[in-house]
Amino acid sequence: MDATLISAPSSTKNAEKKRDPEMHQTKKGNQWHFGMKCHTGVDAGNGFVHTVEATAANVHDVTVAAKLLREDDEVVYGDSAYLGLEKRVEIKQNTAFHHRISNQPPSGSAAQGFRQRH
Repeated sequence: MDATLISAPSSTKNAEKKRDPEMHQTKKGNQWHFGMKCHTGVDAGNGFVHTVEATAANVHDVTVAAKLLREDDEVVYGDSAYLGLEKRVEIKQNTAFHHRISNQPPSGSAAQGFRQRH
């Protein structure tokens, strides 16, 4: 599972000529983004997307995680945005899977070198 920001111009208006209430701003790294976020569940075996959830950009990835799970999922992979997944009430009810968090980038002075290499 993962999420991707979908940027929109901050002047985006709906049919009533008002700013769309479903779009919000969020900060990723040192950059601000305005728009929405696409959360996806992907089958690890074949790479096909099986679930998609759209939210405002400021919705944290882990809050949508339970909606991306299928009943037959045994192992779930995610990045550091899904830390604490096992503590969420809606996840505690489903003990049939294990989750794996990919390595987090280093913090502090090592992080700058990591960002330059990646």
